[in-house]
Amino acid sequence: MNPSARREYVRDMQVQYRDAKGRKARMGLLGQVSGTLNCHRKHAGRLMRGRPPRLERPLRQREPVYPERLIEILDAVWEATQHLWSVRLKAALPLWMGWIKKRWTLSVEEERLLLAMSPATMDRRLSPSKRRLGRRLYGQTKPGRWLRQTIPIQTDSWNVPEPGWLEVDTVSHSGPSASGLFAYTLNQVDLFSGWVEMRAMLGKSAEAVVELTDEMRRAQPFGLKGMDTDNGEEFINYELDRYCRKTGVQRFRSRPYKKDDQAHIEQKNGTHVRRLIGWERYDSREAVEAMNALYQGEWRLLANLFLPSVKLANKVRVGSKIKRVYEEAKTPLDRLLESGQGDRDKLDELRRLRGRLDPFELSKTVDRKLRGIWKLASRGLIKAAPASHVPAAKPRWDELALEDNLPAALYERAQNIDVDRIRRGAWKDRYFGTR
Repeated sequence: MNPSARREYVRDMQVQYRDAKGRKARMGLLGQVSGTLNCHRKHAGRLMRGRPPRLERPLRQREPVYPERLIEILDAVWEATQHLWSVRLKAALPLWMGWIKKRWTLSVEEERLLLAMSPATMDRRLSPSKRRLGRRLYGQTKPGRWLRQTIPIQTDSWNVPEPGWLEVDTVSHSGPSASGLFAYTLNQVDLFSGWVEMRAMLGKSAEAVVELTDEMRRAQPFGLKGMDTDNGEEFINYELDRYCRKTGVQRFRSRPYKKDDQAHIEQKNGTHVRRLIGWERYDSREAVEAMNALYQGEWRLLANLFLPSVKLANKVRVGSKIKRVYEEAKTPLDRLLESGQGDRDKLDELRRLRGRLDPFELSKTVDRKLRGIWKLASRGLIKAAPASHVPAAKPRWDELALEDNLPAALYERAQNIDVDRIRRGAWKDRYFGTR
């Protein structure tokens, strides 16, 4: 029932209510009004005893503050920034304004209006476009074993004073089925600056995780000091443990099945991986190479040099709720430059590079490469894993534990770690394949 029909119905029922004879008749009319208008009987009684509503009400009309042309420009910028949150989008507009004016002719008043638009207004005016972005997420993380007891649990890591402390996670690209061998994205985010690095790999073996971790460590404009991971077997293994001991990287882990312990990387999994690559299945070397070409090239520059991110500054308890206060939105590069920390040569080179790059062209290249990646999605029969990735049949671990003469090759790779601990757990390595 529209508002006009509702007002007309109330006027008619008010006449019948006044003409009703006796309490029983009026109570019946109140029940009818309450059922028709889907309201409480008390409210229906107030309507029947109140003043008759006006059948014609003047509509509140005003000219829109922001013309449709500005909203179309804002929508195009939002698409080019890979769908930034409104607070981050508002912080990105001054950084992108020089390139915006090269593509659209803006008057001084239009530029003022675009920069003055509030994040809430951006959300409201972009809401039709945002309805297209809902998809499901599939995860393939399995709990690791044995080494978990040696890695401390970290649950409160957002307030760090320097760069180099990372949250790390993997994102599966298995599509609707987790059978066979498929691609993963290894995702890292720096808690201090918001700097992100991503690499793709086929499967998630310990060797591949170590190799890509070292590659990303060398690419970042700051030193790697610590890693906070989940309890998946791709992270809880002796290969990564030896690498971290050798490079002096501290290890932390989250509580099992508590994704909020790694809220930063979980958020980046959605905004920096899922929204780009999607939820299709990728299980070929060509797809992994195409993803890495995007991750190491244009997307890395666009995300770290041109897309501002917000950082939690404080938490304030207001009654039974916790209010989160955020710092001003800045790009990861700006946050590192202002801090005076990190590799200054790399940061100065990135700052000069940002002055030469066109973010709209970067975004177009990202979209073009994404279309190529999407064409490599596997939509046929699920491929079986190669023989090298299929574990051989293993004997019972309790039988292995009774053996006294284990081969010396089990200990050859143990460098700079507690050899006795490895010897005591060697039979576990043989069973679970974590050597």
